[in-house]
Amino acid sequence: MAEITRDPILGREVHLDQDETLIAVFRADPAGYWRSHVIMALVAGVIAGAALVYGGNTAPWVGPVAAVLAIGLRAAYLKSEALAEHWKLTNRRLIGPGGRVVPLSSLKLARPFLGAVQLVTQAGDKHLIKYQANPAASVAAIEQAKAGKR
Repeated sequence: MAEITRDPILGREVHLDQDETLIAVFRADPAGYWRSHVIMALVAGVIAGAALVYGGNTAPWVGPVAAVLAIGLRAAYLKSEALAEHWKLTNRRLIGPGGRVVPLSSLKLARPFLGAVQLVTQAGDKHLIKYQANPAASVAAIEQAKAGKR
């Protein structure tokens, strides 16, 4: 059965072909989204603080505070857009946000990558299915679909 949905980012319609079966939808996980931003804030804070200490600044605490505030504001601002992204896995392809399509036959590699799933095609194109709750399970579902076991 064909399904038509609007892409939340660009508003493009994504069509499934008549003989195409929807296997899974990979939605962004809010906990994964916040976890990745906390990690970015901590790393950026350490780097900013170390840079200020190295530079002889008398108030090196400003760097970590500024990094945490900047990344926190960025996370809050982009949250609705990032959490609206989803990828659809069918028996023939992956359909991503913005009209991105990755045929399973052209998929060279799918692997977990820092809370996301990295897709690499035979042509070398790379895509990320971001903020996955269980990236290993997402990779397993993609591999099963690619092998035709679903």
